[in-house]
Order: sequence, then structure tokens, then C-alpha cells
Amino acid sequence: MIIWLNGAFGVGKTTTARQLTTLLPDSRLLDTEQVGYMLRHVLGKPVRDFQEFPPWRGLVVETARQVLDHVGGTLVVPQTVLEKPYWREIRTGLVQAGIPLCHFVLHADHDTLVERIQNDTDPESIGARRWRLDHLHDYDEALFWLRGEAELIDTTGIPPATVAKLVMTTVRHQGASTMRENVHPGFRKSSPRSASNPR
Repeated sequence: MIIWLNGAFGVGKTTTARQLTTLLPDSRLLDTEQVGYMLRHVLGKPVRDFQEFPPWRGLVVETARQVLDHVGGTLVVPQTVLEKPYWREIRTGLVQAGIPLCHFVLHADHDTLVERIQNDTDPESIGARRWRLDHLHDYDEALFWLRGEAELIDTTGIPPATVAKLVMTTVRHQGASTMRENVHPGFRKSSPRSASNPR
């Protein structure tokens, strides 16, 4: 299974994902940005974002498939995807691979997002501060379609550990198959899975 944490850059997806992997047995964090960094090394700097490289979307799906086939369990993916065609391509690829998908959007109001971005003292986050602030408008514009594609969790005033528990509770109560039906109507294809490596 994949639990995908979407949302604005800087909302707290990675921190929440790390908390989530401590709560869910047999779960791992999959940083799909690393796929983008590899492609940037091979293909050069993209015009806007490495997500515009078609190989990124395909490799994200294939990487997830192969990792789950190898070790099973749950992959937690903290990755912002604000372009609807890109998300649809990834979603379709995962469903065709028979991977149950739970898609969440971690939301916060504008002032909270700005505060989190400006107060994040992680060295890597400081370097990305301008990028994150510049893309808040992109998130606002994408929120309309994201609401129809994912379970939205308002994280305003809620610490990441509590958000992780909310995600875990939702996944466990609704179940992967139910969650997939609610979020992605019409996509119910599955494939045989190894009993020793359930996804």
C-alpha cells in the first residue's frame, strides 16, 4: 500500500511522514524527490520543476512497485503534486500496478503556511524557503481539484504527530480498498500479490 501525503510545499509533509512510519508497522518513507535529483543530473535542469520530466512520473510508479514487490508493507510518500495531469498519470500507474493508494492532502491556512515556512530551521528547508513561498499560489489554485482527489486534513494548529495519528486512523478505519474507492472512483483494478510481501 502507498500512503501519499500531498499539500503545499512546507506544510509539514515530510515531518508527518516520519511520524507516520513510527506508528505503522512495516512502513517506509519513499522520498520521490530523489528520483527527480537523479533525473536532473542526467537530463539537466528542468524549466520549472523535475516533475515536468515524463520519466519522473513513470519512475516514481516503477520504483514504488519494485520496492513493494521486494519488501511489501507500506510506503509513505511525502510529495507535493499540484499539476492534475501529473497526479492522474501517477495515480493510474499505481492502480494499474495493483497498489492500493491512500491519498491525503495536508492543508493549512495561508498565514500558518507562511509561518511554518519562515520558521523552519532545517538547513535544507532554509534553502528552499523562497521556492516554497513562491508556490503558495500554485497550491491555492490546485486545491479545488485536490479536494476531489484526496482526503483533506486541516493541520492548522495541529502538530505533526497528531496529524500522523489522524492519517493512520483514517487508513485503518476505512481500509485501503474503501479509501481507494472513495478517492478514486472507477479505479479498482488489482493484481495478485505475494503472500509474504503484502502491499
